Amino acid sequence: MRAIRYHKSGTPSVLQIDEIKQPEPGPNEVLVKTRAASVNPVDGVVRNLSQTNHPKTTGSDLAGRVKAVGDGVTTYENGDRVFATGLHAERFSGGSFADYVIVPTDLLSPLPKEVSFKEGAAIALVGVTAWRAFINHADIEPGETVLIHGGNGGVGHIAIQIASLMGASVVATARPKHYSTIREFGADFAFDYTRDDLGKAIKSECGGVDVILDHFPKRDINTNIDVLNLEGDIVVIAGKEMTISDITSIRQKEIDLHMMSVTNLVTHRDLPNIGKILTYISRLLANGQLSVEIDRVYDFDTAEKAYRALQEDSIVGKIVVEP
Repeated sequence: MRAIRYHKSGTPSVLQIDEIKQPEPGPNEVLVKTRAASVNPVDGVVRNLSQTNHPKTTGSDLAGRVKAVGDGVTTYENGDRVFATGLHAERFSGGSFADYVIVPTDLLSPLPKEVSFKEGAAIALVGVTAWRAFINHADIEPGETVLIHGGNGGVGHIAIQIASLMGASVVATARPKHYSTIREFGADFAFDYTRDDLGKAIKSECGGVDVILDHFPKRDINTNIDVLNLEGDIVVIAGKEMTISDITSIRQKEIDLHMMSVTNLVTHRDLPNIGKILTYISRLLANGQLSVEIDRVYDFDTAEKAYRALQEDSIVGKIVVEP
C-alpha cells in the first residue's frame, strides 16, 4: 500500500510516497481504508520536531470504511463508514496519509451517510479542538460574547458555528476579504486583525467580550487583555510564544487562562472522550446545524502542495487530500 512519509524532519519537501506493508489491527483497533484525510498545521509542527525513529507517516485525521477489526472490537464491522482524529506516527504505528490506517476505537466514530468522507476528514481534528475549547475549557454560556481570532481558518470557522449554537454573540477577526464568509458561518461582528486599533474598535462596537479563542497569543495579547471583561476566559491554542510578563498582565484582570495543545492530541498523550466528541460533531453535521468548508482537494501525488497551501492567506476552512 502507499503512505505519505518523511524520512527526516523538515519542510513539506521531505514528504514522499512509499510502498509499505499493509498493517493488521491489534486488540481494540480497526483497520480503515482511507477515503479522505485533511491537512493540519500541527502535522508540520510534529514533522519539524521529529528527530528519531524515521520514516514516519504524516497526517492527523481521516474518514473511510472499516476493512478489518481486531480482537475485542464489537461496535464496528467490515464496511462501516467512520472518521477519526488523534492519529500520528509519534503516537501510533502511522499517520492518516496512507491507503490503510490502524485506528484505536476510542479515536473513532461512525460517520453518518449524510456526511461525505471529505467532510468527515476535514472536520475531525478542528471540530474536536473547537469543541474542547468551548465546552471542556471555557464553558460558554448563552448570552456571552465570544471573540474568535482567525475566523476563516480551520478551527476558527468551526468555532464560530459552535459558539453560535451555544447561544453566544460572536466577534471574529479575519482579513476584510473574508468578512462575508465568516458572517455566513455565524459571526455577528467582523474585524481586521491587522488594524492597530483593533481593541478600541471591538470595544466601541461590541463592548467587552467574555471568552477569547486565540491561535496567536503573542500577537494578540494586548488586544485580548484590553477587550476581555473582568474574570473572562482566554483559551490559547499553541501558546509557546507567551511570556511571564504576558501572564502577569492577564492576572491583573483575574482572567482564567486555558492552555490547549493540539500536539497532545496527535502525539503520545491520552485525551479522553475523543470518539464521543466526534459522535456529537457528526450528529450536528448530519442534521445541518454544523458545516465544514473545504477550500480545495489534492491527491497523494500532490500532498506536498497541499501542505504548502496552508501558508496562503486565501484559504478558507480546510484542505483535503484523497488517495
